[in-house]
Amino acid sequence: MSESIRAVERALDVLMCFSITTPELTMTQIADKIGINKSTVHRLLATLEAKRFVQRDPHTGMYTPGNRLLQMAYLTLEKNNLSEIAAPHMRRLNEVHRETITLSILDGSEVVYLSVLESPQKVKLAAKPGQRLPAFCTASGKVMMAFSDDAVVQKIFGVGFPEYTKFTVRNTDTLVHVFHLVRERGFAYSEQEFEEGVNAVAAPILDKNRKPLAAIAVAGPAYRLTIERMLEIGPFVAAVGKELSEDLESLVITN
Repeated sequence: MSESIRAVERALDVLMCFSITTPELTMTQIADKIGINKSTVHRLLATLEAKRFVQRDPHTGMYTPGNRLLQMAYLTLEKNNLSEIAAPHMRRLNEVHRETITLSILDGSEVVYLSVLESPQKVKLAAKPGQRLPAFCTASGKVMMAFSDDAVVQKIFGVGFPEYTKFTVRNTDTLVHVFHLVRERGFAYSEQEFEEGVNAVAAPILDKNRKPLAAIAVAGPAYRLTIERMLEIGPFVAAVGKELSEDLESLVITN
């Protein structure tokens, strides 16, 4: 067996150490589980961390699965009809609030739409699956950042804060304060921060460790989806996000 193949096998062995019962592990625990020396495990973890397959908590030193694995998991979920699972939740929001509903994931510093259900009204948000938006100034991005590890947030901060509109929030302290409010409320909103005249309110879809898998959002014209309206419907969007989280967790467990 070549060294390159052996390295791949060992890297996969590292990833397979994580499970529902052991979602967090130290380097020593991983080395003990797969039976190789810690220096080799350290090199493997460094490579996996650089590629975002694992992430390390700088305070505890514990390793957990990274965002890249979440993205790959969502490819599997998509193949297993994620759109069908989310569809009734999105339809319910669409029928009640009559605005465009989006389902998205976090990819690096951007939000990517997985599914879009357009508003039945003449004036509406135009969006399509695969569309990418900056995370820091969108409702879906902010709600996922609020529930992400600090390392993920700092990487997004490191990309910078372009000024998309006069309402774009570009101060890190302000955003950190916003994330605190988001965690308290269970939803986030954006008020013309990425595109003038467009507002949105979003809730996270969380795994059992309260880490963000995706976000579901209600988006529409600012004159109709006012700040008062977003604060009013935010708890309902959060409730739908929680229901969808439970549906997805059931799918993972049964598969």
